[in-house]
Amino acid sequence: MDEEMHEPKDNKSIPMTSITSGSGEEAANDVFYYTDQIVNIGFIGYPEEREWVLVDAGLPHSAENIMETAEKRFGTQQPPLAIVLTHGHFDHVGGLVDLVQEWDVPVYAHQLELPYLTGEQSYPEPDPSVEGGMLAKISRIYPNEPVNLGRAVQPLPEDNSVPGMEGWQWIHTPGHTPGHVSFYRKHDGMLLSGDAFITVRQDSFYNVLMQTSEVNGPPRYLTTDWEKAKTSVEKLAQLNPETVVPGHGTWMRGEALREGLSHLAQTFDQTAKPDYGRYVDGHDYH
Repeated sequence: MDEEMHEPKDNKSIPMTSITSGSGEEAANDVFYYTDQIVNIGFIGYPEEREWVLVDAGLPHSAENIMETAEKRFGTQQPPLAIVLTHGHFDHVGGLVDLVQEWDVPVYAHQLELPYLTGEQSYPEPDPSVEGGMLAKISRIYPNEPVNLGRAVQPLPEDNSVPGMEGWQWIHTPGHTPGHVSFYRKHDGMLLSGDAFITVRQDSFYNVLMQTSEVNGPPRYLTTDWEKAKTSVEKLAQLNPETVVPGHGTWMRGEALREGLSHLAQTFDQTAKPDYGRYVDGHDYH
């Protein structure tokens, strides 16, 4: 195993949770997600076939829960074919080092996300000054140092295919981070949106706790390019997805999803983009 790997320097537990924490939902026969406090982790594959892919890796110290969930779903001694990442923020890579050390499987992310996954570059700090609720105000406590996966991480294929996920494609949806991607399966309109858009207002403590379901833009306190974020939402709305499993919030499907996503795309500047904040109105990403 790669001896270069190590956790972020500021790896720590975060005091946030929701009523769905520790539970799982099946959005399709081969699409299951587990909620780790406030973030969703995807398990893609049919349980009876026992070949699957993990999408994202939760908050710090989540590896044990992820492995237990995988064992219940796919049986013992069934590591995934791969781990694929929507992006590398702390709440999506928290269990990665332990999982890779245990499973010895490859990790894939967009080329532009690799510096934040190989210890080369830290993300911009969260913005507690941004317009929003309490979880935005306390965001200065959230980790932003990079994980270092060394040679275990590699870029997603240039042909937009997703390793181990036949029929899926990755779609570059930057804005929340430079290399953010979403995963889409055309034949049934299934979308894993990551944080490109989510189904809970992530800066509101009450909405996160209760998992109040509504289509929202990306988390405000960690989104650094609002023009690209808007374009990404418009791109995903054009897909007219049937079902979404977001990075945060509950899964949605049908008319409620399509109407909510269309409205978000049409009103993004008014409803998603904050009125003020460090990264609003052309502030430089770095």
